Amino acid sequence: MKNQMKFVVLAMGVAFAAPAFANDASIVGAWSMTSLQFTDANGKVAKVPYSGQVIFSEGGTLSVQAMDANANAAPTTYTVNGYEAYYGPVEIDEAQKTFAITVESSLVRDLIGKRLVRKFEVTSNQLVILPADPSEGWRVTYERR
Repeated sequence: MKNQMKFVVLAMGVAFAAPAFANDASIVGAWSMTSLQFTDANGKVAKVPYSGQVIFSEGGTLSVQAMDANANAAPTTYTVNGYEAYYGPVEIDEAQKTFAITVESSLVRDLIGKRLVRKFEVTSNQLVILPADPSEGWRVTYERR
């Protein structure tokens, strides 16, 4: 009986010690965009006049909003009329410095249901997000709010 009780106590301790979402990850919080850069096929870096925010909630949701200053900007994989907005549950891997969002709702409906994997770097109050696939050629920098 004592061994069974020890097992139950141990199992409960493990269950409560390992949350499904690490809400203490360095990336959790609200961030304001400070720059967006694209690198073309020739390696030339261009800054795009974007503004926006990204929020990693303690409950495990990611929300992104970003806007090109040019309302007539051509649509992209992520934007319509220069605007990007989506949200969904996020998994953060602090050790690998990656996160993955499964898009639940999006301005660009083709993104709904897709899993987007990104790399991140947090230094003090700065967050840099990069695509997992470097050939996408973008880099976004944010400042903690």
